[in-house]
Amino acid sequence: MRMARRKIVFRGKTKSLYEGDTLGTYVLHFRDDMFPAHSQGPSVIEGKGVLNNRFSEFVMSGLKRVGIPTHFVRRLNMREQSVRAAEILPVTVMVRNHAAGTLAKRFNLKEGDPLPRPLVEFYLKHQDLNHPLVTEEHLNAFGWVSPMEIDEILPIALRTNDYVSGMMAGAGIKLVDFVLEIGRVWEEDTCRLVIVDEISPDVCRLWDMQTGRVLSSYDTIPDSAGIPDGFQEIASRLGILPEGGLRLLKPVR
Repeated sequence: MRMARRKIVFRGKTKSLYEGDTLGTYVLHFRDDMFPAHSQGPSVIEGKGVLNNRFSEFVMSGLKRVGIPTHFVRRLNMREQSVRAAEILPVTVMVRNHAAGTLAKRFNLKEGDPLPRPLVEFYLKHQDLNHPLVTEEHLNAFGWVSPMEIDEILPIALRTNDYVSGMMAGAGIKLVDFVLEIGRVWEEDTCRLVIVDEISPDVCRLWDMQTGRVLSSYDTIPDSAGIPDGFQEIASRLGILPEGGLRLLKPVR
């Protein structure tokens, strides 16, 4: 497919969505933009889109194998993957394992301290309101997410946390917290919830288990013009990145 001939459906901060070749699918294109939540503008990091495409393929494929529903179909090439069409919920879901960021400030917790149990939080997608934290009561009262959907989201979020935490721990990496996007997929007359968008270092706080060194964080833009060293180290530890680097990542035919 040539990008110029495709109809764009949506352009986000770091990815673009195009119409797919088959009914009910889209093409998710990973760009090189780095755009943290608290930044006023993007920074272009050459090769980041290629790496995040592989990250997301790696994690989404693993989730699929253990029965956690996602929109991922297959990777198409270096920067793109085929995904199922979904109606995206108006909230993001954050799973926290350790105190960090706004949670640490909100409750005067020490950065990095483990939480008594994983916390699942909901944030309204509203740029002008700075994406406020909302409760289940808000979700129900304003019709953003139904009670049945909340009951479905919680196990999806916690099972995903178990899987990704275990995968990262095996590579000596601590999953501090991460953000999930959830969407509705229709199968005939039945609606089910699935994980959509991506799971990559762009949406995770990942620290080295031994030293506490930050390997990825969505709060900061790296000073380097290249792919953050932490991103490449995570990819190398997980076996995603070949020894020769990004240039040896081959497209899928």
